[in-house]
Amino acid sequence: MKGKGSDFFWPSFTDLMTSLFFIMLVLYVLTYLKLTNQQKATEQQLNKIKEIQAAVKELPKEYFQYDSIYKRFSLVQNVEFEKGKDIIKPKDDQYLVKVGNSIRGLIDSLKSKYARQDIKYVVIIEGMASNDNFSDNFPLSYKRAWAVLKLWQKRNIVLDPAVCEVQVAGSGTEGIGRFPYKEEYKNQRILIQIVPKIGEIKN
Repeated sequence: MKGKGSDFFWPSFTDLMTSLFFIMLVLYVLTYLKLTNQQKATEQQLNKIKEIQAAVKELPKEYFQYDSIYKRFSLVQNVEFEKGKDIIKPKDDQYLVKVGNSIRGLIDSLKSKYARQDIKYVVIIEGMASNDNFSDNFPLSYKRAWAVLKLWQKRNIVLDPAVCEVQVAGSGTEGIGRFPYKEEYKNQRILIQIVPKIGEIKN
């Protein structure tokens, strides 16, 4: 009896191990296929993100110059304010209106082009100030940026609030990428940044 039981056990054990092997093999193949598909999806999403980031830079070069070091835009025409003031000079009004219309055009274009994607944009108007011993340079820099936004609103330049948020900021006499000491007066200027806020990317 012992011999017959032993003969029955080994074939059953072999069948069990063979079944487990095939189960593990199937699980391995399924896992491999899933990871491969996820990698492809991730690569496609990364490429789409890069495409969106590149599209944000498509502003007219007659108004904007892109600083690849600090990843931001500055105006080709330096909009200079008088010391201690936040009033836009009449000669700069029309230029800033064209700047605002260019940004609005870009946002509208991006909204249409990436309508299926969960993307919002932040337009940051940053005012700056020169280090000239003026006591209120930080609030002054904010007021300079605010003056630009008020000009746009006065001329009915409204960026679509469904996809775009406008932020007004002032960096005072600090921040990166400032003009050197010999050209300190040039820091009485405006910077503009357009930042995409990317949610779920669909293929």
